[in-house]
Order: sequence, then C-alpha cells, then structure tokens
Amino acid sequence: MGRKEDMVKLAESLMNDREHIRNIGVVAHIDHGKTTMTDSLIAAAGLMSEELAGKQRMMDYYELEQARGITINAANISLVHEFEGKKHLINIIDTPGHIDFGGEVIRAMRAVDGVIVVVDSVEGVMPQTETVIRQALKERVKPTLFINKVDRLVNELQLTAEQMQERFVKTIAQVNNLIKKNASKEYVEEWQVRVNNGSVSFGSAYNNWAISSHSMKETGISFKDVFDYCKSEDQKTLAKKSPLHEILLRMVIEHLPNPIEAQKYRAAVIWAGDKESEVGKAMISCDKDGPISMMVTDVTVDPHAGDIATGRIYSGTLKAGTKVRAIGMQKEVAIQQVVLFMGQERIKVDEVPAGNIAGITGLKEVFAGETIGSEEIKPFESFKSSAEPVMTISVEPKQTKDLPKLIEVIRQISKEDPNIVSSLNQETGEHLLSGMGELHLEVTQYRIESDHKIPIEVSPPIVVYRETILKESPTLEGKSPNRHNKFKMKATPIPKEQLEKLIESKILGKIKPKDKEMIAKFEEMGFGRDTSRRIWAVHNNCILADMTRGIVALHEIRELVIQAFNDAMDQGPLAKEKCFGVMIELEDATLHEDAIHRGPAQVLPAVTRTCYAGMLSADAVLFEPKQTLFISCPQDYMGSVSKELGQRRTQITEMKQEGDASIFIAKAPVKELIGFSAAIRGATQGRAIWTAEYAGYEQLPREMQKTVIEEVRKRKGMDLTVKSAQFFLE
Repeated sequence: MGRKEDMVKLAESLMNDREHIRNIGVVAHIDHGKTTMTDSLIAAAGLMSEELAGKQRMMDYYELEQARGITINAANISLVHEFEGKKHLINIIDTPGHIDFGGEVIRAMRAVDGVIVVVDSVEGVMPQTETVIRQALKERVKPTLFINKVDRLVNELQLTAEQMQERFVKTIAQVNNLIKKNASKEYVEEWQVRVNNGSVSFGSAYNNWAISSHSMKETGISFKDVFDYCKSEDQKTLAKKSPLHEILLRMVIEHLPNPIEAQKYRAAVIWAGDKESEVGKAMISCDKDGPISMMVTDVTVDPHAGDIATGRIYSGTLKAGTKVRAIGMQKEVAIQQVVLFMGQERIKVDEVPAGNIAGITGLKEVFAGETIGSEEIKPFESFKSSAEPVMTISVEPKQTKDLPKLIEVIRQISKEDPNIVSSLNQETGEHLLSGMGELHLEVTQYRIESDHKIPIEVSPPIVVYRETILKESPTLEGKSPNRHNKFKMKATPIPKEQLEKLIESKILGKIKPKDKEMIAKFEEMGFGRDTSRRIWAVHNNCILADMTRGIVALHEIRELVIQAFNDAMDQGPLAKEKCFGVMIELEDATLHEDAIHRGPAQVLPAVTRTCYAGMLSADAVLFEPKQTLFISCPQDYMGSVSKELGQRRTQITEMKQEGDASIFIAKAPVKELIGFSAAIRGATQGRAIWTAEYAGYEQLPREMQKTVIEEVRKRKGMDLTVKSAQFFLE
C-alpha cells in the first residue's frame, strides 16, 4: 500500500499551501455516474489501476453499496494533481444520489467550497439534480457541470452530432436556470456554467474520456470526432487522447475557489457570530494561526478508535494532544489523533491547518453538526434540511440477551446518521426507528443485522401522521380536578403563510418575556404586534399565547402551563400523534389563592384537557405525509406503471416522453408506497427507475379519517372511538 502513504506525505506538504487546495463534492441524481467518475480521478492519482476505474467503484466501500450499486454514505478522499507545473491538493467527497440519503449530501455541502454536478446526458436534469444544486447554492458552494454517458446518445438513442449538441444546450440551460433561481444575487451571473470558459465538460466516466472547450482547442478533438469514435466503438483511443481526469481536474482547479477565496463569502452564511471578533476574522481569512474553529460534518464509529469526527477546519491548526471545546456538548476534550482519509482507509498525520478536511479521534459522544473550537465560540448554523422522517419501524432483538448491545448499536447509528430518529416506546418496550423512506430503513436494518451481527425482529413499516385543526374553536372553560382553578382557552389554526415561515425559522421551546429578538421574528412572520409580545412557547410548530390581563399569580404557574401545552401538542386528541399549526390562546384564568391548591397535579391535567377540548371543537383532522414520485420506464410499460399508480391514491401531475422512455411525475401518500418498490419491479420486469422525495403533509381524505384514526388507536392500545370535547371539560 506504499502508494497511499506516499500520497499522504505529498498531501501533508501541500496542506499549508492553501492557494492550491480545492475542497469539492460530487453530486447528482441517483445512477448518473458520480462514483464512477470519482474513481477515474482516483486512478489518475495512482491509487487504483486505470483498467478497473469505473468498474471498481472504490468510493462505495460499504458492501451493501457494492451490491446495490448505489452510494449510501458520503466518502472522503484526498488526491494530488499536477496542473501547469504546480501540484494541487484536491479533497473530494462523493455523495449519495438517492433521496432517502439526502441528509448525507447536506452535511457534505458544509465541508466543500465547490461541486461537480454530474448529469446523465440521456435523462437530463432530474428532480434530485435540482435538489442537490439547490442545497449547494444555499450553502454558497459554487457549481461546475459534467455531462456524463455521452456515448449513450450515439449508441442507444442513435442521435446525430447536431442533435447531440441540441441535447447539451437544453441541459446546460436547465442547470443555469436553477442557478439563476437559487444563487445569491451577487453570484447569479458569475456562477452560470458556460461551455466557452470551460466550466462545462462532456464525456463518459465509465469509458474514462471527457472533452471541454479548452481540450478541443489543444487536442483538436471536436464533437464530430467524438461522434465517430463512439459510432466505431473505439472509446479507448478517445480515452488516451483526452483522458477524463485531466479535463475534470483542470475544470476544478480553474473554476472552483480555493479555501482562502471561498471563506471570505461563505463565513457569513454558515456562521452567525460576530465578524469583527478574533475568531470571525480568522474564519474569513482562513487563518491557520488563529483560534481553532471546525464543523463536524460526519461521524463514523470505529471498533478500535472510537468515534471519528470528520469535518472542515475553518481556522486554526489541529494537532494531536491539543485541548479543544465541543461547543454543543459543553465540554473540553483532548484530540488523540488527526487523520486524512483515503476512501475507507485512515492515515495518521501530525497536524492539519485551516482550509482542509480531516478527521479527529478522542471526542466521545460527538454528533454531526457539532462545532469544535479552542475557545467558547458561537456554534455554526445548523444543517438546512426540510425533509423529516415519515416512516417508522419497531425493532426488537430475537434473543433477549442482545438487548443491551442493540441499544448501544442504535445509539451509534443515530450518531452516524442524524436522519434516523430513534425512540423507546415505554409501554411496549420496543425501539422505534424513524427514517426517510423504505430504502433508508432497509439499509439501517441491514446495518444492525450484518455489520453488528444482531438478529432482530422488525415490524412492518408504520406511517407517521400529524394532527391539526381547520377552524377556530369557541372559548372553552376547563376546571382542575379539585374544581378550584379554571382556565378559559381557545384553539385557532395558524394561517398557511405564517405557518410556513414558522417551520422555516425552526424556533422551539419557551420564549423569554420581553425577548426583543424573538418578538421581532414573530412580527416578521406576520403575527400582530400584540400577539408577538404575548407568545409563551413554540412546540412542534404550535404556539401558546397568553391573552389574559392582570391575573395575580399567573406567572407562578407559567412553567406548568407551558409543560401542559407541550404534552398536548406531542400527543393530540385524535390518535396521540404530534400536532402542528395550532395556536392555543389562554384568555382568562381563575386561580386558588393558596399556592398548594394550584400545583402540578391540578394545573397540568386542566390545561392539557382544555387544549384537547378546544382542538376537538375546531374540526380536528389527521394529515398524512406525501412524497413526489419520479418514474422513468420504457414506453411498453406505461400501462402497467399507471395501473400500479392508480391503485395507490396517486395524483399524476405530469407525463412526458424523453427519447424512448416515458417519465411520470406524481404525488403519492407514503402509506400507499409501502411495498411499492417490489410491486413496480414486478410490473415492469425491473425496467423502471424511480425515486421519491419528501413533499410535506397534506390532509387525509375525509372518507378515510375515521378508519385511519381507529387503526392508529388500535395499534397504540387505546379505545377505538375518539372522546367528545365535552368529555375533556368535565
């Protein structure tokens, strides 16, 4: 393995020369060829044989990835490439394309400054391509474009050289349109990808060749020649004359920024602290002698080394033995080792300066998204993802003796993948795992069974519903069990626009009285001045507001009222599912003058039950999660695909023809998608390619409300009928 260690020695010597570093990600829709392309770059650096490049998929080192042919984890590697006589250090992160693993992509975007967007020339810009471009631009990461699988246009679709160029123009226009819509104003023009300046290249990663406007001038190879080489099936000569890695790495070096340039404009987006402070200045100038600041983007758990936190260093220098603070966990830790990644291998180095991506060991219990600093600093902004887990399975070990081990493994998995949410059902003792979809949960189950060797029983997937209300309730009066305290409350739905802004703001928890910053935020969302000043708490995107005037001793029970409101919003009145979009207003209260008669045992049930009564008299309904489906299949199977969709309460929003493939875009309830992947494979003999992406919650049709509520209540061991509002007021 000598070659890798040599590579690290080279990388170590280049780490300080930050003009010549590039931190890049490779992003694309599933199966558009990211990993295959990354391999070709690794081969060029001599870390694997050129013959195998594209077939070995070195970045997919997790066996399940090799078997399914998809990327699940984001993998890191550092390469050295010589361009115009100067050696450059290129840190690459290969990311997954399947929507269930979108969280990995978002975390990788934080560590890099530029991306290569890979697009399949036949399929063009697909939904996941749009999502990843949007995520990159949100984090101010600069894009370049690689149009892959060009040989398919010639050999499969039989296009002429002119038609081929028309295809490219269309794809480039779609990408630029997305950049126009999503980039910050000052970069809209500058970041457009263009053929003439070399920020777009074309090629076939599997066959190891590529061309760009620069290479055409130098090698004299034109589109016509490409067409002839593909037609005569002589892509090997093409790969010798115009090798993929030279074209792509040149594009990266010329068009993507080095960390010193990038941190000037990225620091403001990812860190909200004071730009004039010592750390702020060090971050903007990427100062390796300043205070340490690092953002952990990924955590892996190694049986020998413990937790390995990978992340981007924005300022300072990491050395083994240095004491640092983990800001989120509020504790001081010593770094044991600093490592560089080569795919699945870690190689130890002495120190890593700002502007690089590295791993550190010695931090116990660390999680993705943690901020590491040499002093107390404001933490980095949290990862921007709008998707939430929509499907749950319950897991229990086949043998009771494995239980402690299973608990440990689940903790480890939720550390490595923050998009898996685990909880323990106290009543039944099952472990509930919630994820982004069926594939996400299947992979998690596989991890538990084959990586950690724990045989488990898994329930069929359960869908997570939400409860909310559609109209305003009358003002209702609830009494405490001892009849001495009375609360007058009403429930109103939060208007749609304000709710969207509230969800985006990610506000959670108690609001301090007279907190100017928060009051301003609520006013901005569109809540009136008076209401904004009276908001006590936000929980699950529901709001509790105190509309009373001059009630003695109300402040003494404030905490209890908030606690009771939180309990009600965590388990709604219909089926004990979480609520959202409800505003509870406390209008009046009569309290017993003796504090002992208004304790938790009196206030908690009174407030929670009055919240329930308010919701039930305001037309409470269940909302179900939906996903947008994108299915492409050969024309002959159109009938069987639309029949399959018809059985699943799907709204087909668009159908179009691309070459000989039909593309369906549809919206489907997550509940109906359980078992969909097997069914669609059967219906199209495995010829359909499909992906799904989170599309928010929508109201469950009226005719299904009753049956679904009964199903959920039965599963949770409750009475089948929903109690009346009156029941909760007595």
